[in-house]
Amino acid sequence: MTEDWLALIVGNSRLHWAWWADKTLHQTWDTPHLQAEKVGLLIESQFNFKDYEIPRSAVMPVWKTLPDLWISSVAVEQAQLWEVYPRVRTITLAQVPLKNTYPTLGVDRALAVWGAIATYGAPILVIDGGTALTFTGADESRSFVGGAILPGLQLQFRMLGQATSALPVIETGMMTLPDRWAMDTISAMQSGILYTVLSGVRSFVEDWQQRFPNSVVVFTGGDGMLLHRYFQQQSPEFASQISVDPNLLFWGMCSIKNLLGA
Repeated sequence: MTEDWLALIVGNSRLHWAWWADKTLHQTWDTPHLQAEKVGLLIESQFNFKDYEIPRSAVMPVWKTLPDLWISSVAVEQAQLWEVYPRVRTITLAQVPLKNTYPTLGVDRALAVWGAIATYGAPILVIDGGTALTFTGADESRSFVGGAILPGLQLQFRMLGQATSALPVIETGMMTLPDRWAMDTISAMQSGILYTVLSGVRSFVEDWQQRFPNSVVVFTGGDGMLLHRYFQQQSPEFASQISVDPNLLFWGMCSIKNLLGA
C-alpha cells in the first residue's frame, strides 16, 4: 500500500513543502514562515493550503488521515511550532550518514549533499543559492571534505541598500546579466554583486574540479536556477558542466526516511 507523507524544510526565509507517495515526489510548493495560530489551523484543516498562494498548476494532496510530517530546519523557533503535531519526525545532523562532519554543520547542507549523493553519486559538489550561498563537497567515500558560506544574492543586495545612506534596496531576479561597466547606480550595484559572485563561484568550481575531476557539480536552492542562467549567458561551456536540481534536500530527506526504516 502506498504511503503518502509530507516533507517540510524550514528555511531562513520560507517554508518549503513536498508531497510524497513512498519514494515518488508528487509536488513541491513554498509558503511564508507561519505563526503558531496558523500552524494550528493548518494542522486542524489536515494541511489544506487553500488560503496560501500556491501556483494554480500545482496538484495538491487531499488527506483522508493525518500524514506523517518529516521536518528539517535551520530556524529553531519555526521548527518548534510543529512539535504539537502528533506525527512529526525531525531529521537531525546525527541521522545523516555523511562522514567527517563537524557538530555545527547545518543539517540543510548535509541533507543537500546526501540527496545529491543518492541521486548523482560521489564525489559531489553542491552549490546552494539560498539566503546564504553555500558550497558543500563530499568525496568518493561519502565524507564531507569542506565548503564555504557567504551571503546569498538577495541578502547581498538587501545589505548593500540597508547599510548605506545613498544606495537603494533592490531585488535581484533579473533574467539577463547587466553590462559590467555600468552607467547608473542600480546597474552598478547589480554588476558589482553579480559579476563578483559569478567569479567566486567559478573559482570554487574550478578548484573542486582539479581535486575531483570526475565529480558532478549541482546548483540547488532558490537562486540556483538563476545562477545557472547567468553562467549560460556568460560562459555556456562552463554552464554545461553544472547540473541544476532544486529538490536535493527533499531527495536527502526521502533517503534518510528510508534508511531509518520509516
